[in-house]
Amino acid sequence: MVYLFDFDGTLVDSMPNFARVMTGILDANGIAYGRDIIKIITPLGNEGIADYYIGLGVKRTKQELLEQMDREAVEAYTYTIPAKNNVISVLKQLKERGDSLNVLTASPHPLLDPCLKRLGIFEWFDHVWACEDFGTNKADPEIYRMAAARMGVKTEEVLFLDDNYNADKTAKTAGMRVCGVYDASSAEYEEEIKRISDYYIHDFSELPAI
Repeated sequence: MVYLFDFDGTLVDSMPNFARVMTGILDANGIAYGRDIIKIITPLGNEGIADYYIGLGVKRTKQELLEQMDREAVEAYTYTIPAKNNVISVLKQLKERGDSLNVLTASPHPLLDPCLKRLGIFEWFDHVWACEDFGTNKADPEIYRMAAARMGVKTEEVLFLDDNYNADKTAKTAGMRVCGVYDASSAEYEEEIKRISDYYIHDFSELPAI
C-alpha cells in the first residue's frame, strides 16, 4: 500500500495552534471572517495564506505576514505539538509490513521536519514533502499527480489521508483514493468529508484494516 499523509490535523494535533495563530492575525487587523476560514486556508500553505489575507484587506506586507506565521509556529512545532492518538504505533506497524509512507503538507520544512524528527518518525517516510517542493499548493489537483509520479506509482494506487475537506476533494478529483481523517478542527465538516471520501477514520487504529 502506498500512503500519502497530510501532516497538520492528520499526523499531529497542530490544528488548534494553527487556528489560533491564523485567526489572531485577522482579529488584530479587524478583518471579519466566516466559520469556514480554516477550511479555506489550510490547503494554501503560508505563502498562499499571506496572499489570501492581503486580498481580504490585511494591511501588512507578505513578508511581514510570513515572518509572523513562522515566528509563532516554530517554537510549537519544535518543542510541543504532539502526534495524534495511535499515529506512531500504527505508522510503525505499516512500515514493518512493507507499506510506503509519504507526507504531503502545506507546512514548510522548518516546521515539518523538526516535529517529525522529535516524534521519532521522520526516517519512516520514503518522502516528506511540503507544498513548496512542488511550487503549488493542495488546492491544485496537479500536486497530487506530481507526487504520485515522484513516488513512481499511478495516481489511483495512492491512498491520500487528510482531515481537510478541500484537500480531500481535490485529491479525489486528481484520481487518488481518499481516506478522510477526523480532527476536532474539522468535525463540523465530517459528513461532507465522508461523502467525497472512499474511507473515513476517527482514529488511526482503524487504518491498517483498510
